[in-house]
Amino acid sequence: MSSGSGKRREAPAEHLKRALGTCVRAIAGDGEVQVSFGPGRPEIDGKTVMLPEPSRVPSAREIAIERGWADSLALSIACHDQRVHRKLAPPAGPARTVFESVERARVEAIGANRMSGMADNLAAKTEHLYAHGRFSGVLTREEAPLDDALGLIVRERLTGRAPPATAIGLVNAWRPWIEKQASGVLDRMETLADDQEAFGRVLRDLLKKLELAEELEDTEPDQSEEQAEEEASGGEEETEDAEEGSEGEDRQQDQQAEDGDSGEASDMSEQASPDDQEAEMDGDDESSTPQPWRPNPSVLDDPERFGYKVYTRAFDEEVEAEQLSTPDELERLRAFLDKELRALSSVVARLANRLQRRLLAQQNRGWDFDLEEGALDAARLPRVIIDPMHALSFKRERDTDFRDTVVTLLLDNSGSMRGRPIMVAACCADILARTLERCGVKVEILGFTTRAWKGGQAREQWLAAGKPPTPGRLNDLRHIIYKKADAPWRRAKRSLALMMREGLLKENIDGEALAWAHARLLARPEQRRILMMISDGAPVDDSTLSVNSGSYLETHLRQVIEEIETRSPVELIAIGIGHDVTRYYRRALTISDPTELAGAMTDKLVELFEEKEAKQAPRGHGRRHGRGVGRHGRAN
Repeated sequence: MSSGSGKRREAPAEHLKRALGTCVRAIAGDGEVQVSFGPGRPEIDGKTVMLPEPSRVPSAREIAIERGWADSLALSIACHDQRVHRKLAPPAGPARTVFESVERARVEAIGANRMSGMADNLAAKTEHLYAHGRFSGVLTREEAPLDDALGLIVRERLTGRAPPATAIGLVNAWRPWIEKQASGVLDRMETLADDQEAFGRVLRDLLKKLELAEELEDTEPDQSEEQAEEEASGGEEETEDAEEGSEGEDRQQDQQAEDGDSGEASDMSEQASPDDQEAEMDGDDESSTPQPWRPNPSVLDDPERFGYKVYTRAFDEEVEAEQLSTPDELERLRAFLDKELRALSSVVARLANRLQRRLLAQQNRGWDFDLEEGALDAARLPRVIIDPMHALSFKRERDTDFRDTVVTLLLDNSGSMRGRPIMVAACCADILARTLERCGVKVEILGFTTRAWKGGQAREQWLAAGKPPTPGRLNDLRHIIYKKADAPWRRAKRSLALMMREGLLKENIDGEALAWAHARLLARPEQRRILMMISDGAPVDDSTLSVNSGSYLETHLRQVIEEIETRSPVELIAIGIGHDVTRYYRRALTISDPTELAGAMTDKLVELFEEKEAKQAPRGHGRRHGRGVGRHGRAN
């Protein structure tokens, strides 16, 4: 019930945070583990478990997902021995990715089989990982990642829980072949979930059955060295124990008895953990590896592992638009943009209003009345005055399924966009930013080009060094921030006009720009992140392509797109102006005339939000209902 005192009440999320911290320490078996909350992916950093920041009044589904991540990471500390994992895991590559996916399934199965509540939490977390629905319609194995499919199949065998509905297509694409190749090995794994080493050795057999044996053979020398190191360290420990005497041995035995199934939690607390779309089980053990080791290298973090090299980043530039021009020039360019906006306003404004109506319709909120607790319902106070024996009536606002959302518009600022294409792109970005801002959706507007034509200072440095072969990218990047997500449109409107300056537009290196915009989005606290790329051609930089293969930049772009589309929580959309981008992006649209851009941008965003609305399940309500409309993000 509501209280009449003036004391400030604590947000409901604070109770959840305290409970999660207690549960994580209990499951991990380590009272020193701390839990913190913030943006970014869930992970373990030393003795700290990082979890997503919950909303102020989290819904039941959000609580289940948050608890699922907490349980998963706590189980990783308690049930996963990092030294055993390093001894058995293959080197980086497809085999390693599959190995870790199945190991995660094993760790989570231990908790799910012992506690039904934890099983429900882990199931909610898994369903959330695949809620994007990209795998629901896959038909061939080429479209479906093997590591995800095998992890879900092993999870089903160990826990009896079917894969999420949105991942059925993914699993069905691989299941017949996997069971044909290794059904017997999968049967053996079902009884070994509690023994990590035995499970890992059978898992290696499974990888051989799945024709990944070649990568496993490469690990044997490393394993021998690891075993030798362990034996050496074991000998040292025995010597120290002998010096301590029988009293020290008794203390050690008592401590081992207390630890039980938790294992060596102090070793496990050094591991790195999963992201919003893909959990990772590994990290570093300070006793054996001086530097952190990160499995499953990503082209977003380490492009050189995937064949993309940068000669030097010393001259690259990430700059805010207003720093590239004087205030007077920006005022002049803004006046020119406003003139063009008046010519397009009727068409673009109509489309923007359509998007606004769609977004606000999804933010409709309702109330449950005649409840025993909640906020006091002032509209029903007269009946208490008429009949003092009548009980007070309370109401509660129902949670909305519309999530915090941020949209990034990444605009190609290459020379081929000069003229009408860049003018239309600037107008559309301007109007779309205003529209989404009115709906409570934050917008970031970024641009990408190079600092010079045909190579800049990077090329000069390369020439001075004697033209070493295969230098990689050989130009200076210029990444421009026209509008930050947290900046209101009125403060950024002059900066948007910088796109109209012709001297700004040079060459385009799309892959690195996409990775840059994606990294900025991942750092955002919003629950839903949308990245829209607007381009008019394939990546082109004459300086780079003249000393590398002709597909050098395009190959890197494809790798970045694949990584984002299959392993990132960011939803990626692309619009090509006079250029077919559907051969790069899964969710893409090509337009032939720049004037079609406004409609294409609006249609794609409406399509995304309508997809989300269609996937939402009907929710239960109280005895009586009311309707209300509120802006997303308003204070509770």
